[in-house]
Amino acid sequence: MTNCIRRIGVGLIIVLSALSLEVSAQTSVEENNEEPAKDWFILDPTTDNVQGTSVEKAYSTVLKDKKSKTVTVAVIDSGVDIDHEDLQGKIWINEDEIEGNGIDDDKNGYVDDRYGWNFIGGKDGNVKEDTHELTRVYVDLKAKYGDKEENKVKKKDKKEYQYWLKVKKSFETDYNKALEQYEFYAKLHKNIKRYNKLLKLYLNVDSLTLDDLRSINTNDSTILEARNWIGIIFQNVGENPDFDQLDEELGEAEEHFGNQVNFAYNTDFNPRTIVGDDYSDPYEKGYGNNDVKGHDPSHGTHVAGIIAANRGNDLGIKGIADNVKIMVIRAVPDGDERDKDVANAIIYAVDNGAQIVNMSFGKSYSPQKGAVDKAVKYAESKGVLLIHAAGNSSKDLDKSNNFPNRSYEDSKEEATNWLEIGASAWGENADLVGSFSNYGKHTVDVFAPGVDIYSTTPDNTYESFNGTSMAAPNTSGVAALLMSYYPGLTAYQVKDIITKSARHFDNLKVTKPGKDDLVDFKSLSIYGGLINAYEAVKMAESMSIDKGN
Repeated sequence: MTNCIRRIGVGLIIVLSALSLEVSAQTSVEENNEEPAKDWFILDPTTDNVQGTSVEKAYSTVLKDKKSKTVTVAVIDSGVDIDHEDLQGKIWINEDEIEGNGIDDDKNGYVDDRYGWNFIGGKDGNVKEDTHELTRVYVDLKAKYGDKEENKVKKKDKKEYQYWLKVKKSFETDYNKALEQYEFYAKLHKNIKRYNKLLKLYLNVDSLTLDDLRSINTNDSTILEARNWIGIIFQNVGENPDFDQLDEELGEAEEHFGNQVNFAYNTDFNPRTIVGDDYSDPYEKGYGNNDVKGHDPSHGTHVAGIIAANRGNDLGIKGIADNVKIMVIRAVPDGDERDKDVANAIIYAVDNGAQIVNMSFGKSYSPQKGAVDKAVKYAESKGVLLIHAAGNSSKDLDKSNNFPNRSYEDSKEEATNWLEIGASAWGENADLVGSFSNYGKHTVDVFAPGVDIYSTTPDNTYESFNGTSMAAPNTSGVAALLMSYYPGLTAYQVKDIITKSARHFDNLKVTKPGKDDLVDFKSLSIYGGLINAYEAVKMAESMSIDKGN
């Protein structure tokens, strides 16, 4: 599942809060009411008064007039709009592959992989929606245990049976919660739309005002009910609510939770037949197709723009790295990605020359973790840096699962080429950490900008998203910057520089994600800081000088 949160208007959240709805992280809003500069994530706290990455400061000082080499960053995601105006010249091209000839020209096992590969597609189309991994685990274990009583379970299966009971409880709880939210949003959406239209007709006005509501004097129960519903909007949003915007946002919320019920938690839904692989074989290669856009490349396009949007074309935004190519690998549907696809995506990236792999996705279960671990070890052996989003559940990853991760299954070993990234906001105050962000003193390395990040979206558009999905590519962009201007650096050295050069805040107390408590910012990650491109570049420059380069 992509670790991204679409922006939804403040008004809607206030209304839902007033109606005592538990708002999911999927509909979270920016951390406070201020609006930062659209490019705040590349700016500097000293000169711009925002907690950005200080990328612009690095370019205007240490990197000024320096030469760089091209770095390839693989973006494993939902797909990327490779035709976007602000990504022109920034998409990796497999020069050894002739486009559209139906032949595996470079004999890498993938036919016509000119711009990358799609592991969730087949000859007849692409996977759009998919289930959560929890659902898939639930279905598999239910087939084995169903309603079997514990005293009838074989001794060798006792441990798995206990796991089944845990999975069963989690699935039923999550499904019922999604169903409840779907029904609530559907009812709210229908009523607000219906009653807004009804009152406008009753009052003969083009748009409703608070005075209009106050003028209603009737015993008609339907009109009074309509007045009560619409009154909630005025009471919580103010005297000038945008009903068109509310209608759009409520529709999005209804659709989101509808997808949860109809696809993510639907035990009868299985889109995998589209791919046509042998799903029982986690080490199978060569399946998929070359459609790197997919049906909705919004998330991947946004991620790619943060890393690589053209810095010199006076369009849209400036990406972080100025000499970078994005290798597009599609493996993330509307639902949870599958371990097999993640493993193959990492291997594809490594085999085709990526130096950095950005992974802005995650899930709570990983039944084929062994296959992913093998791919991570392969990337580690080839010196490829893996950067992963910590997730948007406001959870402590020291106590909760978020896969993939750096820890190897059934081992105390950890990948040395891994960075786990939490999301930060722009102000140096209690709201510095994104309220949705996962954290962990022993699991999350550092934080990076992930609130109100403005970047590329399909069809030459731009939007602001929130999420650790945005924090990860901020880090990948800085990593690419370092490798580009200091090509002698290894993946481990880049990781070391990024973590050691992080910006620290003495005694800063921040709101703990998901809580009202104030905690030390440094307690939320291993290195206790925010990525800082300027200091990272200075450190890399110092290392380069020491080596006589």
